[in-house]
Amino acid sequence: MRAPRMKMPVVLTQRADFLAAAKARRQGTSGFLLQARHRSDDGPVRVGFTCSKKIGNAVMRNRAKRRLREIARLGLLEHARPGWDYVLVGRPGATISRDFADLQQDLTTALSRIHK
Repeated sequence: MRAPRMKMPVVLTQRADFLAAAKARRQGTSGFLLQARHRSDDGPVRVGFTCSKKIGNAVMRNRAKRRLREIARLGLLEHARPGWDYVLVGRPGATISRDFADLQQDLTTALSRIHK
């Protein structure tokens, strides 16, 4: 019997949404950088993921994004607020090598600091 899948937040795809989040609030953690902005509507939580070439080759960047997507799937909807956009930016070395439980804790901590 399979475990029930948790719902994934709406994923950002437009460059303008990423740029708007980059100009808003930021909270750095050991594993990644969280950028967040409050939209003018009370729509659903939206999330985006990005990793630059500083992370490494395509295999490393995709691995980092997979890890970021999974921590967002597991913990973002619990702690996020409606009407907000969040962008998780991978960090060279840390996003891939950091323990997964520590990445999840980083997300919880970053969200609580963003919303203080």
